[in-house]
Amino acid sequence: QVQLQESGGGLVQAGGSLKLSCVISGRTFSTYAMGWFRQAPGKEREFVASVSWSGTTTYYADSVKGRFTISRGNAKNTAYLQMNNLKPEDTALYYCAGTGGAPPYDNALDPWGQGTLVTVSS
Repeated sequence: QVQLQESGGGLVQAGGSLKLSCVISGRTFSTYAMGWFRQAPGKEREFVASVSWSGTTTYYADSVKGRFTISRGNAKNTAYLQMNNLKPEDTALYYCAGTGGAPPYDNALDPWGQGTLVTVSS
């Protein structure tokens, strides 16, 4: 059974930074991309960023380009999201998932975890 564990969320002022972490356990597919998604109150879940299995290729939603950086850990079941210059509109519950399909690898393959809450105050 695949389990996702996200961490690193919190309350930060606009312009601040946070780094989210994700660990996937129980995944049996040998290779998979990983992605971050977010859901703001009253809105649908949306794609934020993804990273290929090798860690060399990344994709970002236009709203976070230049501010967020996704990376993969040495342990291939881990991923990180460095978020800089945060804005109030980044406030959301952030989820990670193993992803697949065609680039930008925004097709989540796993059941959603509990997510980690990011709140950006103005």
